[in-house]
Amino acid sequence: MSLAEQMDTVTDAAVDRHPTAETFESTAPATGTVVGVFPVHDEAAVGETVARARTAAAQWAALGFGGRRERLTAYRGYLARRMHELADLVHRENGKPHADAILEISLSVDHLAWAAKHARTTLGPRKVPSGMLAADHASYLEYQPLGVVGVIGPWNYPVFTPMGSIAYALAAGNAVVFKPSEFTPAVGAWLAVAWRAAVPDVADAFQVVTGLGATGAALCRVPVDKIAFTGSAATGRKVMAACAETLTPVLLELGGKDAMIVDDDADVAAAADAAVWGAMSNGGQTCIGIERVYATSAVYDRFVAEVTAQVQKLRPGSDDEATYGPMTMPSQIDVVRRHVADATAAGARVVTGGTDDDASPGEGYVAPTVLLDVPETSAAVREETFGPTLTITEVADAEEALERANATSYGLAGAVFSTSRGRAMDLARRMRSGMTSINSVLTFASVPALPFGGVGESGFGRIHGEDGLKEFTRAKAITRRRVPLPVNLMSFGRPANAADALARVMGMVHGRHR
Repeated sequence: MSLAEQMDTVTDAAVDRHPTAETFESTAPATGTVVGVFPVHDEAAVGETVARARTAAAQWAALGFGGRRERLTAYRGYLARRMHELADLVHRENGKPHADAILEISLSVDHLAWAAKHARTTLGPRKVPSGMLAADHASYLEYQPLGVVGVIGPWNYPVFTPMGSIAYALAAGNAVVFKPSEFTPAVGAWLAVAWRAAVPDVADAFQVVTGLGATGAALCRVPVDKIAFTGSAATGRKVMAACAETLTPVLLELGGKDAMIVDDDADVAAAADAAVWGAMSNGGQTCIGIERVYATSAVYDRFVAEVTAQVQKLRPGSDDEATYGPMTMPSQIDVVRRHVADATAAGARVVTGGTDDDASPGEGYVAPTVLLDVPETSAAVREETFGPTLTITEVADAEEALERANATSYGLAGAVFSTSRGRAMDLARRMRSGMTSINSVLTFASVPALPFGGVGESGFGRIHGEDGLKEFTRAKAITRRRVPLPVNLMSFGRPANAADALARVMGMVHGRHR
């Protein structure tokens, strides 16, 4: 049976379990054709799925780090061998070019491999120093799985983004129930069916529920042991409020308004190339994409010229030669139009692109758009656009650029271009963001050992790296008395002068002023 046939079987089985369940269609944004029909899982269906996951969680955790690594390796291999098949599906359902889908899946496979390999060393039992007051004890620390983790994923990177939670949660010993975006349910279903094929002995350790916002809300209420959500700040607040009812902890990866700083000594051509990719790839539908650039006066004119020349070569479309695809979520086009209109009304100049009928490459697409002289109060600077647009602002120096870059409620990622290593590192450290690339864009996302997440309106918690593994665990502390001490301070039978003696010792050890 092919994977596509298995997907149909799983979908039919889901409907059979709940014959009155509603269904919804997933359509290709480029053509409007139906990609698949999926059940709308209600609260009862979500509850049943989580119950199966809870049973599987005990089996999955009991496998230990070695057993889980073996099965995660099988899953990784399964994905790697069928990369083009999955990329074709991502291209149809999300709209991005096949080549970009291959890049996204490759990153996911690499992260899956890292999480499986490093789970034991990061989370396994270890002995830690006991300190002076507990010298008679041995002390141990380990990180135990939470149980069942609910993952609510986005549509813009329907494989890579949720896999940052799914892979690390599984490697940490949890079962996962994944609710993909209603715009990319076929991709989510494909990932779950691939898991069942690769890991049949613990198939329920990774399951998918499909539906609209109500299905995601049900996943928050069931409850599970943690929710990992990726989406807008507005929806993130709703998820957090729903989870508060059951004291379910949350990990929120929300939006961004990421900035690039181009300093006096930057390689202008390289900075322009990175800015265009960061702003326009995936149709600008990238939470860590570049939406704002602050270039110093020394390089501003050259930078604008380089960006303009490169953007004019871009061509949206659905064919193999297209630079990027259509907007996956049609309503996002209205957001882009509003931001561009607001900017131009405030005096901004449209260097290339725009959203008028003449500039638009066709229904469902947005032309690559570069805006100059955009006021800092404009929506195009203050709000997440999530489209193929870029604002470029001239500043006196890098310090002014940093001040403007940090003047936002968001704090997800950013970039600095400078050939001075020390200067670039200083700016990167002071940028108010969870992640910063120097002389590149988005690179941190491709490094499995680095944590991924934001501050402020961009959310909290981390996926990827050791922090990402620990995010899906609870720390467990254990002490074991090795030898009895002459005086037990934690006893009502201690001598009357014991406390005074302890105070003298603490004064000698810690009271000296240097």
